[in-house]
This record gives sequence, C-alpha cells and structure tokens, in this order.
Amino acid sequence: MTGRDHGGNIDMAVARFGAGDWIDLSTGINRRPWPVQSLPDHVWHSLPTAEAVRHLTQIAARWFGCHPERVLPVAGASAAIQMLPRLFPAGRAGVIWPSYNEHAASLGAAGWTVSEVDAIDAMAGADLAVVVNPNNPDGRQWSPARLYDLAAKVGHLIVDESFADPRPDLSLAPQMPDNAVILRSFGKFWGLAGLRLGFVIAQPDILARLTEAAGPWAVNGPAMAIGALAMADTVWADDATVYHSEAGLRLDHLAMRGGWVQAGGTHLFRLYDTPNAETAQNMLACHHIWSRRFPYSDRWLRLGIPGNAEEWQRVAAAFRSLSEDG
Repeated sequence: MTGRDHGGNIDMAVARFGAGDWIDLSTGINRRPWPVQSLPDHVWHSLPTAEAVRHLTQIAARWFGCHPERVLPVAGASAAIQMLPRLFPAGRAGVIWPSYNEHAASLGAAGWTVSEVDAIDAMAGADLAVVVNPNNPDGRQWSPARLYDLAAKVGHLIVDESFADPRPDLSLAPQMPDNAVILRSFGKFWGLAGLRLGFVIAQPDILARLTEAAGPWAVNGPAMAIGALAMADTVWADDATVYHSEAGLRLDHLAMRGGWVQAGGTHLFRLYDTPNAETAQNMLACHHIWSRRFPYSDRWLRLGIPGNAEEWQRVAAAFRSLSEDG
C-alpha cells in the first residue's frame, strides 16, 4: 500500500533549497483564487446558524445538480475521507491505483482489506469501491454511465470528485445511485484550501450518520459564508474554467520543449513523464518552483497551473534553462 505523502510540503522545499519567493505548484489548488469579500461581523462572532447551513447547502446543490437534501457541508473532503470508512462494516475494498493515497490509507486504518487496482472493472464484488474522477495524478476519467454500472456490482461506491468542478459532465451527482457517496472539494477549484470546506453528496441516512460522527459546528461560519458567495459566482467560475483550459495547454507546450512527455492531468494540474523526476524537481526548485513527485515512480512529476504573468515568466525561464542544459 502506498504511503501518505502529499504535495503542499513547501517547508521541505525551503529546508532543502532555501527561503525565498516560492511558487508552490506541488498541489492542484487554483493559484487564481476567488476574491474573498469582507464579511459581516456576526459571521466571525457567532456560531454558524441553521439558516447559514441551509443557504450554503442550497447553493452547493444547485452547483452540483442535485437535491439539497443530499448535500452535507464538511470540513474539507479530507475530513470525509477519514470518516466514511468507519460508517460501514469493514470488509473488502477496491481502490483505483495510482490515485490519491489517503483513500487506501484511511480504509486500511479502519480495518478494511484494501486492493489497489488499475481498472474499475476489477473492483466488481467489493464491499466498497473508491474511484477518483477525474483521477489524481494521471487525470483518468470515467463516464457517469460507467460508474453507475460499477455501483450495481459493489456494496457501496465512493466517487471522489475533488477535481470535477470544471467538468460537470463527469459528475455522478445529478443521477447518483442510492449506494453511491460523492466527495467534492471546495478549496481546489476556488483556490481557498485554507477554509477547509468540502461536501458529501449521498442518501440522507448516510448524511445523518456523518453529521453525528462529525459533531456540532463541524464547519465554521466564515467558511460557510465565503463558500456560499463563491459558489454562487458563476461568472468567476466560467472564467476560471476557460483560463485553466488554455493554461494547461500552455504548460504542456513549455514542458514538451524541455523534453518532457505529457502523461495526463486535469484543468488544475498536469502530469509529465520526465527522464528523472528527482532531477526535474531539483531543477525547478533551483528557480524556487516546487513540484510534486511520487514514491512509486522515478519519472512522473506533477505541476499545478501558474496563476499570473510573473509566475509564467519564472516557469518559462526554468524550462529554458532545462533546454539549454540538455
């Protein structure tokens, strides 16, 4: 089973390569975040109300294309990943591999027997199946019809749609089977990971058990207020989707000029096959650009999308140096 390493470990970059103005491209978090507005004082001074929960839930349900009674705000998708394995009796679980490693790790910690497989058909007969769609880090994707078919062959199906906001066509939420649970992240697409906000989409009985497991006031008031404002801003969301559609191709072009091969990705990150991932990461780090490599591959390197002209200039300069050295 894979380890629990993660991107976002900028402290490690600083310790190895020195302090400075770092560009953290080691995650898939949008570097052009939704512009946070000022909030009324009561949001900071009071516990979140039932009306605040209802308001956020309705806006989120409209974004996901499902009924509000199936939506539960949580303290980040990662919180749900830790809680969900303990809601069901432990048994045999299948998890797509390679993928986000917290799923297999949290299932194993909860007593599940975990099989990491490279195709969703191999999970047929499992008590629980986990699919990240689109997948992290290689960007593989499965249609809702394929996942609906898989749900009929397993006890429960968890679909992690943390990177699906720019791809509503991939979401199972509008027509999800009763035994499915969908996870959605807020921080990645809207670029506000520090809020620790996410959503679980499931049958009401599962949401009730999650609510009990999470305890009261699991999501703070400012996160709810900002989340509701951001998710209602569809003009910003459309612009963000278009930017990342074009920016991903731009990053691919720079990487291929440096001799790397495009190996997958999503709107929010790209995956490259490099001659040597450690060397490639170190090269970028010399320019104070932090990237993500993986313990199971000595060639794969993942990069998030630069967010502004100055970041693009620095990334382009790093790839020029790579071309010159090569």
